[in-house]
Amino acid sequence: MEICFTVPGKPVGKGRPRFRRAGKCVQTYTPDDTVIYENWVRECWKNAGAARLEGEITAEITAYFPIPKSTTKKRRADMEAGTVGCITKPDTDNLAKCVLDALNGMAYGDDSQVTALTVRKLYSDTPRTEIKLTEKETAK
Repeated sequence: MEICFTVPGKPVGKGRPRFRRAGKCVQTYTPDDTVIYENWVRECWKNAGAARLEGEITAEITAYFPIPKSTTKKRRADMEAGTVGCITKPDTDNLAKCVLDALNGMAYGDDSQVTALTVRKLYSDTPRTEIKLTEKETAK
């Protein structure tokens, strides 16, 4: 089985945990922008069919970032053609962590089921994240 869906908007990486004092205790919390984006990923997954995958899973994540306004025409053409990768923040591992954690317990039981992962960062006039989850065929 294969699930493909798109998360519209600028891609967001998993933020580092934050800490705050509450009297003598220290509380840990996830930054708001990470929580909002993870909820958005879940919502887009539900709208795409919300099928749960079992067994080994291959994940492909392609994040498209907005093209900077200061880019030259030649460089813009290369970015639109996909020949220039995006080297801005967030890191690819944080992008993958945010998406995989968002789908944890919903699209699959645990993200440890993901045995192969491909993450790409590109530029586009329409920022978005395209996610493709493929369940490995089992021999019968």
